[in-house]
Amino acid sequence: MIKLRTKVLTSIAVGIIWTFVAAVVTSFTMSFATGLPYRPDPLWIVLWGALGGVIMGHGRIILTGALLVVALAGMLNLGIVAADDPTAMFANIFTHVLAALAAVGGTHIITKVAPNGPLNRHEFEEVVLRLLTAFGYVFFTAIVVIPFYVMVMTSFKNQSELVQNPLDFSLDLSKGWDLFRSYVELFMHFDFGIYLLNSLGISVLTVLITLLFSIPGAYAVARLRFTGRAAFSRSILLIYMVPMIVLALPIYIAFSLTGLRNSLLGIVLIYPVTTIPVALYMLQGYFRGLPSEVEEAGLMDGLSRLGVIWKITLPLSLPALASVSLYVFMIAWNEFLLAFMLLDDPQKFTLTRGIASLNSSEIPRQHLMAGAVIATVPIMALFLGLERFMTKGLTAGSVKG
Repeated sequence: MIKLRTKVLTSIAVGIIWTFVAAVVTSFTMSFATGLPYRPDPLWIVLWGALGGVIMGHGRIILTGALLVVALAGMLNLGIVAADDPTAMFANIFTHVLAALAAVGGTHIITKVAPNGPLNRHEFEEVVLRLLTAFGYVFFTAIVVIPFYVMVMTSFKNQSELVQNPLDFSLDLSKGWDLFRSYVELFMHFDFGIYLLNSLGISVLTVLITLLFSIPGAYAVARLRFTGRAAFSRSILLIYMVPMIVLALPIYIAFSLTGLRNSLLGIVLIYPVTTIPVALYMLQGYFRGLPSEVEEAGLMDGLSRLGVIWKITLPLSLPALASVSLYVFMIAWNEFLLAFMLLDDPQKFTLTRGIASLNSSEIPRQHLMAGAVIATVPIMALFLGLERFMTKGLTAGSVKG
């Protein structure tokens, strides 16, 4: 009986699937980069995907020759068709070669773990898992990168370009510094400098207030013994079971009666309510992981409980404090519902509230996209720069001792 589960047949199936993925991704990429309507042809994708799979599944063909054959085939036609524009000839050839190299290279990486000949169940499942993993990387990268790319490219357009072709996301470098015209106008005519300062100040104050209350609260839950300690520890995050939209009307009424509505003080008071529970939950787990013997030694040396927290616990908890501070800062920076509900004065708008005010038919769309970029890039850069500290702080208390 001939086994159907061989490396050649598996490579053919993987080649067809991965060539389709490579062709779609390359088509989207080149369409965004050049403004030309690239689209993959399923018939040619199946043909060249099967060819690449046969080459990758044949153990006597080296990778260099396989790349050359499929790349040359792609130059003729990989099923990616662009507009009939003589000036786009180089872009067309580059697109075909790029898709071909991505297809055959990905097929090789996915199937290289499989030995030649028949595959057992374990070897076949490993190839399938590698294919799914690679597809997951591409898919989730695309759903993150594509919207961000569209947002950034739209912010560089002017009104006439958006009206003429709203799907053209290519970049015209000949405009020079005029590309940033939307950003300049936001700061000169829409008070975005004030929005940035308001968001920065509110976020920093939210972090400080949150730490001020969550540090002693988390320490008490982790170290002290009192009635209801276990119930309190388990119910810290119950506030997140109540949607914020349910609390919106009571908060609006209470703030209106007390004169806190339309004030930055009111925002600073309400934001920590949403961040203290998660900070308590994160810090108590970390405090439990710290060796209690160090704190007991401090108490024996004459330190008070507050002195132990200040001089021993906090220095040992810097990674956790950094991660909690970053997380709380991100929550406060991106918060929209409460700011939209409580703030009416443009001079008191946070960044998210200011961006919402740009969503109007009277304001060009590129200004809205530029505002979104201004709100996204700083927090993205902060997160990427401090990601390793945040990960370290979140996991440092997971193992005791």
